[in-house]
Formats: sequence, C-alpha cells, structure tokens
Amino acid sequence: MDHVLRKLGWNAFFGENFREHVEGHEPGRISSVNKNGCNVYTKNGEVSARVSGRLRRDGQYPAVGDWVAISEDDTGIFTIHDILPRKNKISRKDAGRAAGEQVIATNVDIAFIMTSLNRDLNMRRLERYLAIVKQSGVDPVIVLNKSDICSDINSRINDVLAIAPDVPVYAISATAGIGMGALSPYLQDGKTVVLLGSSGVGKSTIINALDGVERQKVGEIREDDSRGRHITTVRELILLEKGGVIIDNPGMRELQLWDASDGLHNTFRDIEELAAQCKFSDCQHETEPGCMIKKAIAEGTLPGVRFESYRKLQREFLAIERKKNPDLQRAEKKKWKKIGIMAKEIQNRKERGM
Repeated sequence: MDHVLRKLGWNAFFGENFREHVEGHEPGRISSVNKNGCNVYTKNGEVSARVSGRLRRDGQYPAVGDWVAISEDDTGIFTIHDILPRKNKISRKDAGRAAGEQVIATNVDIAFIMTSLNRDLNMRRLERYLAIVKQSGVDPVIVLNKSDICSDINSRINDVLAIAPDVPVYAISATAGIGMGALSPYLQDGKTVVLLGSSGVGKSTIINALDGVERQKVGEIREDDSRGRHITTVRELILLEKGGVIIDNPGMRELQLWDASDGLHNTFRDIEELAAQCKFSDCQHETEPGCMIKKAIAEGTLPGVRFESYRKLQREFLAIERKKNPDLQRAEKKKWKKIGIMAKEIQNRKERGM
C-alpha cells in the first residue's frame, strides 16, 4: 500500500476489512466533515467527497478519523460508499439530543488531554476526560500547557498524579517551546493523536509547535482570565510534516459521558477497590457502619471532592443508560410510581393520626 496511506495510519487491520471493496474503490481517511460532505485524505492528496445515498438512508455518517471506501466518477466527483470498521472511537453524549451519541474521533492511538497551568486547571474536568478516553481503549497523556506562567509546576503535577497515577503527565509551554521534546515520541508515522480540552488551552499553538509551521490560527491571551481566545471551530485531521497525525478539536464546553462504565472503573479504581472492602456489599457510603469510603475520607487518604466527582459521574452515566434503554426507563418510572404511592399512604396515615 502507498506510503502516504501508511503515514495516515493505514495498517493490516484496515487492509483486511477493505478487501471486499478493492474493485472500483480506493481507501481514504476522513479529515473533516461538513453539511455538504467530507474532506478525505487519499494516496493522491486531499479531496472533497459526498456521502452515498445508501449510507445516508441507513443513518451512517463518517466521523473524523474514519477510514472509508471511495470512488471517483467520470466527472471527477468522489463518493464515499462504506465506512470501514473502527479500531476504536471517542464519543460523548450529544448535548443537543435526549440520548444521542456524538463521535469525537475514531481510530486513535493517543489522546492528549490538555489543560492550562492557570485557572483552567480543574481536577474534576480531568477525571471526566480520563473516563471517556479510557472507555475507548485509547492511551491518555495529560499535557499541562502554559508552564511559563505557573509559579509552582511540581505542586500542580503532583495534584494531577494524585487522580491519575498511571497516566504520563507533562508540563510544557507551547509558545515558549518548553518541554515540547517530551511529546515528540508520540508523533510517529502511522500514529494518530487526538487533542482534547477546553477552549483556550493552546491546542492550536501546540500543533504549530510540534510541526514547526504556522498551520493553525492562534488567539491572544485574555488579560482578565489568562485564557486563550477560542479559534478552532471545526474538527480536523492533520497530517504533520514531521510525522504522525493529529486530530484537532474545538474546545468542548460540555462533555457528558456516553458509554463509560469501564472508563469510570479504570479512572476511579482506588474508590471501587475501597468500596469492595465495605462491611456491606450494598453499602451506600452514607451512614452504614464499616464503610471504608467514609473511613478513608475521614482519615484524609481519599479527598471527599474526588468521591463526590465519582458519584456525580456514576449518576450521569446511569441517567444516560436509562434514556438509551427503554426497559430501564420503564423500571425507573415504576420505581418512582411505587415511591409516590408509599409517600401518599404515609401522609394519609399521618392525617388520620395513625
């Protein structure tokens, strides 16, 4: 297969799944998606392609990072006929729908979870990102940008390691060129890195620094809150001159879990191991005797805010699962109907003086 495709991440997994499409089709990788179609990297460069009517009827739409089977007709129009099976995907709940999935990126090797070493540094947000990335099977790397404006870098790194002891953490300054060498090994031909983080944390700046050219527009830092200005507006796959592929993302104000049961387990393994040691297997970690969670919080070995973050994400995940599963929805309605009946009975007994 052409070396350009290998640089884009093509390998035996995708080759095996493409075999049935060889006749009249060629492989390509989605670099961006818009309302009229997609931009696709091929062995001959980047082209614009429309999504076939069959895929649209079946509700199948490519996401950035997807490998697809495309063809070109006699008039030079490219059409996407199939989406090849994905190695993995990173998804969140679509903020605009009751229970819809938004695929952020597919076929990813590494996720750079980016935040700034200023007021943007938020441990609870990092836990949320970690849960989503670990659910996808992608290896997370935490990148703390703007180290040039932080007076206590080691303390901030230790704070992050306390919630993610098994994740590589790097403090860098993309604008000052500090610490960038530590990230270079992750960017190799055939490897895909996705950038995740809030607006203004420097995702565009880091792409420019890693590739050595001004690819992405960069906003100036706002003086009132030390945050960068939001510049990236579309999700985009970029083939770097120095090797590797980066998927850039607009800053995400809302990042709700989609399918993250394993991700939550891996992110909060310390809490779940403690819970397994509680006296009662159905311990709610509130007033029960022999609760190891409450003991750890009282002794200061488990921060109460971390436990509350875990409970919040668990509730969010279960709420989404109920929306996705009609049986769970019915069970939830039945439970609350029963609770309502019991509450009325108790109120009636009180009124009768019983």
